[in-house]
Amino acid sequence: MSGTNANVARGLVPYAFSWGEPYNGAVTVVYIPSSDTNAIYVGDPVVYTQSTADANGVPGVTIGQAGAHAISGVMVGVANNAGELVLPVLQSTAVYRPASTAQYLYMACDPNLLYWIQEDSSGGSMVNTSGGGQLANLVAGAGSTYTGFSGWQLQSSSLGSGAQLAVMQALQQVDNYIGNQAKWLVRVVDRLPTF
Repeated sequence: MSGTNANVARGLVPYAFSWGEPYNGAVTVVYIPSSDTNAIYVGDPVVYTQSTADANGVPGVTIGQAGAHAISGVMVGVANNAGELVLPVLQSTAVYRPASTAQYLYMACDPNLLYWIQEDSSGGSMVNTSGGGQLANLVAGAGSTYTGFSGWQLQSSSLGSGAQLAVMQALQQVDNYIGNQAKWLVRVVDRLPTF
């Protein structure tokens, strides 16, 4: 089957667990202090800082880095407070974390979670044999203040030499074709903490 994929990066999107169960929305609440100057969008990789927390011990995170760097999870929403464990339907805040704003975030971080992500197709698109656990890296992209979605993508040129993600298979959807900007199921393998 052939076609053209829409070029709509959304970062890492939680999809299912490695044993086949659909993602159920489970999250961990984390904190990001106002001293962090990065905007963080839904789908951006985040990593524990291991040196910051709020006054109640909620651990601090910052945006992840592209390349061979560990990540802890993916930002999936903005929390109104540290005790809020259910994603609210209506919010009075932005759907992303503006730079230099103290904020609680929802982070999807189960080590068995699979995410879908769009490839950047830089240097050519990945092929149908690109899955099966081959390693690749992320590449940073600008998020949208309008939609709140991330601009991060799978770095196609790092396939086979990366360290952050294991590419499992192409996302099996009717609007996804092997070729430029294809969507792939991946698993985070370079994690902090490592468990």
